[in-house]
Amino acid sequence: MAVNMKGKSLIEINHLSLEEIYQIFDLTRTLKEKQNTGEPHKLLEGKTLGMIFSKPSTRTRISFETGIYQLGGMGMYFNQNDLQLKKSESVSDTAKVLSRYLNGVMIRTFDHQDVIDLAKFGSIPVINGLTDLHHPCQVLTDLFTILEKRRTLKGLKLVYIGDGNNVAHSLLHGCSKVGMDITIASPSGYLPVKKIVAESMVNAKYMGSKIEITEDPVKAVRGADIIYTDVWASMGQEKEAAERRKKFIQYQVNSKLVKNAKDDYIFMHCLPAHRGDEVTDEICDSLNSVIFDEAENRLHVQKAIMALVM
Repeated sequence: MAVNMKGKSLIEINHLSLEEIYQIFDLTRTLKEKQNTGEPHKLLEGKTLGMIFSKPSTRTRISFETGIYQLGGMGMYFNQNDLQLKKSESVSDTAKVLSRYLNGVMIRTFDHQDVIDLAKFGSIPVINGLTDLHHPCQVLTDLFTILEKRRTLKGLKLVYIGDGNNVAHSLLHGCSKVGMDITIASPSGYLPVKKIVAESMVNAKYMGSKIEITEDPVKAVRGADIIYTDVWASMGQEKEAAERRKKFIQYQVNSKLVKNAKDDYIFMHCLPAHRGDEVTDEICDSLNSVIFDEAENRLHVQKAIMALVM
């Protein structure tokens, strides 16, 4: 049954129901097909999306800007120097002003509270394009890509190797929501936030799936259907890069590690990949890798999200 998502903000995956997640996937499939056959699908004609970027981006900016254009709307790009946000104007005042001009806001920033506050004080939907705590659009895309490749989600085992960061957090929420088993393998001191693990445990119990947090990457990937990794040092952590590399080197996804997974495992990465660090060229460019299908699907999934909430 269709759920009305108009006006709903996407702050984190845990705020979505299972029905809403699959509604996004169903519309994604339709819009992708229309795009591939050249059929117009201007569902947001006359609508304007504000796009706020405190962090630089390749996939997020291009996919959102292309997506709103293909839906018949217009995207307006703002970097951190274009707005008075948190400099001479509060988030609450900015949210109220933007709500008078725009039909929706996408924000890619550091502080997760900024996204919460934009949605709280504004009257238009806010889409989280990435914060230091969550990356929901990426993980909804990941799940859709797995669904395309495997035709199911429930019962599959996804293993995330590396830093317990925003991607790991959204994977925990996303996998547990759809009934996938998920194992996170991270070194001590870099594990996911306990609150997010606890929330995901509740989802997993309801869906009958499993969550495991470990420091052993070899044990983690045994029987994996999907192996996923991300950079060891995210934006804003550049000064920690050398120290992190020493601690994460045994978490590299390479030909030796993946031998413990299923033969037909899928390799995923949200990109950009630091080849030679968290993953080798051999794995990135292997037949098991779907990283560029995954990147393309950002466009289609985000178009579905925009169409549903705007």
